[in-house]
Amino acid sequence: MANIENRKFITLDISGKNYLSWVLDVKLYLSAKKLRHTIDEDNAASNEERATTLIFLRHYIDDGLKYEYLTVENLLELWQNLNDRFEHLKAVVLPKALND
Repeated sequence: MANIENRKFITLDISGKNYLSWVLDVKLYLSAKKLRHTIDEDNAASNEERATTLIFLRHYIDDGLKYEYLTVENLLELWQNLNDRFEHLKAVVLPKALND
């Protein structure tokens, strides 16, 4: 997580139009950093691992989303809120991608 200012990929747009690619990028990045388990329910992640992942997620979401979820301090709650908000976009994006 050193040098977090160097963006690894694009920020999640408040409209969610890039949610599908963003969520895949986040999962891949967390896997590479051995932090993927922190976004799984009932995990045994340490407080430090959860905090590191929470900081990372907040760094890669639109400022409007940051303000909306400002009081959410629980990593899993933030992850689930974003998923609940944008998960429906998979049904819109995937069929379109298959037809292109």
